[in-house]
Amino acid sequence: MKNLQGCGLGLRSSFLLDVKKSDFQPDWWEVTPENWMHMPKIYEKAFEEAVFSRPTVAHGLSLSIGSVEKINKKFVKQIKEFLDRYKIEYYSEHLSFSSFNGKQSYELLPIPMTKKMVNTVSDKVKEVEDIIQRNLILENATYYYVPYAEMDEVDFINEVLEKSGAKMLLDINNVFVNSVNHSFKARKFIDNLEKKYISYMHMAGHYFDEEANIRIDSHGMPICSGVWKLLEYTLKQIDSPVMIERDNNIPPLKELAKEYESMKKIVQRVRYA
Repeated sequence: MKNLQGCGLGLRSSFLLDVKKSDFQPDWWEVTPENWMHMPKIYEKAFEEAVFSRPTVAHGLSLSIGSVEKINKKFVKQIKEFLDRYKIEYYSEHLSFSSFNGKQSYELLPIPMTKKMVNTVSDKVKEVEDIIQRNLILENATYYYVPYAEMDEVDFINEVLEKSGAKMLLDINNVFVNSVNHSFKARKFIDNLEKKYISYMHMAGHYFDEEANIRIDSHGMPICSGVWKLLEYTLKQIDSPVMIERDNNIPPLKELAKEYESMKKIVQRVRYA
């Protein structure tokens, strides 16, 4: 991605006011538009100082690109206004759906991996891009059941990207979680992914639910060793920026900075060895 290099961190309100006082600064920030479009006044100045001091990307939650319903054009126009206001060139969303009868669930739900859905998503991607006047970047999501599938997840993603022209946000943690929950090889997924579409990558934490016997993508835990190892494997094939997402149980900025530095050391070791 142009002007986006190195390692990033998701900017959160819980530590926003500490950013200016801290010696730590990531190479770039990622922000969630829905959380900042109507922010309290107390955060406005600090938010602007942060996003204008570093390259910044936007990662949305409620586009619902995989819904059978029409795109909410009013919402997409609000997204464009946010992107324009803060001079954000890159906007990513989830390859999933989250809306029912025009109402948001704010849950990222799985979509059928079918040829018909490839066409549906592709048409909506083009509609969104016409409004935001930017490429749309789609993230591979976690899922705990598959409504219906005509193809493997990696083949479905590849077809969506090829037909729509969208770019990809590769979430390493999501690949790992899905591979364990659905019994496929995470490294094979990485091997078979069309690398040319990848714009940037996510790292995050998850936890194991013993009662349900599944891994849950919580974004509320430190990154585990299996996900670190998968990142290292992926970096040998993909030369894209990578960042850490933390949305729950958010620790102080100092603690997040330590995890960020661990990631940066892995990136530097693999890429510059």
